Amino acid sequence: MKNFDTSIPDSQASVVKPVSPENFPFEEYISYENNLSKRCRDFWNSNNGVVVYRRMRVAEVFSFGCCDMKKSLEWQLGALAKSIAFKADIPNFLEPWYGIGTTASAFDIDYTWNKGQSPAIQPKFKSINEALNYPVKKVSDTEIGKHTLNMIEYFLVKTGSRLPMSFCDIQSPFNVAPNVVDSTAFFTEMYLNPNNIKSFLNLLADLIIDFTLEQQKLVGDALVYPGHSFASSREFGGFGMSEDNIIMIDPDLYTELIAPSFEHIGDIFGGSVLHSCGDYSNKLDAVKRIRNLKMIDAAFSAETDPDPNPPEAFRDAFANSGIVVNARIVGDLRTIEEKVNRLWAPGMKLVVVTFCQIPEEQARAYDLIHEICQ
Repeated sequence: MKNFDTSIPDSQASVVKPVSPENFPFEEYISYENNLSKRCRDFWNSNNGVVVYRRMRVAEVFSFGCCDMKKSLEWQLGALAKSIAFKADIPNFLEPWYGIGTTASAFDIDYTWNKGQSPAIQPKFKSINEALNYPVKKVSDTEIGKHTLNMIEYFLVKTGSRLPMSFCDIQSPFNVAPNVVDSTAFFTEMYLNPNNIKSFLNLLADLIIDFTLEQQKLVGDALVYPGHSFASSREFGGFGMSEDNIIMIDPDLYTELIAPSFEHIGDIFGGSVLHSCGDYSNKLDAVKRIRNLKMIDAAFSAETDPDPNPPEAFRDAFANSGIVVNARIVGDLRTIEEKVNRLWAPGMKLVVVTFCQIPEEQARAYDLIHEICQ
């Protein structure tokens, strides 16, 4: 088994050739997506089963290249064109990714651009009270928000709104909070002033909802759910948010203080969908308590994440729950086989996300996964 490779910028990246909108095979991709729609719909409406998603993640799109919407679209169109050759059940989609500081921009916090890196963001306030008393803007009135909406419009115009597209990368209120308030002060106030924490997270949730509704109206019928890094489809539901800070907090405290704002956003958009990096298997009781939870995302191999999750914990927690486990597995066929065997049980609703580098290996992985999960 290989370990996480720190010498590469993105372990989940695919190398693609950029394709201009003028040269993109629209009819072929539309037919490809339509052919997979029934599989996606049947899976989403079932109580169990397995589907395979070969994610085409372009490293440049999720780093320095996100500031150039023309190049971002061409990289992503290259990824979509390449994906057709890889045997899968769920199609890839376009994403207007522009860093993770979207909601923080409402507090007049802007990006720092380091050469060759994705945009970084630094907290502005030393206390929750400072943030609560700040005259926040609508995200759509900020430079980051405007750029994101302009990117969505550019993608739609250049593709004629014919290709599937997700929301931008929306972090959960809990993930956004340390981008706005110093993390030490934020975590300390969980114990000293929990009501302030709730008020602050509710404010962030309202900002997220407002901006997401604007995106939803703009993208229209092209929109896929849950979005961002999740396997997504026009046939799926729920709203995906990164909740990586869950690993930092006691499960009961999470349920009491953090989950309500997460659930509130999910209620607006058809259910909650959670991602966390790292091993959060000891938080699964709290995760399962999230109201109207539709899907969770986790890493299960050492090549995907330096601290991958134990498959058995997710199998035992989510079998017969109706909640989708979006399982990211970077690795060879032997790794995929081992992890899927440990994840699968009757009653599981499983998306296996593969990163095979050639179509022939992907076809073998696809057949192997479906054979295991019969």
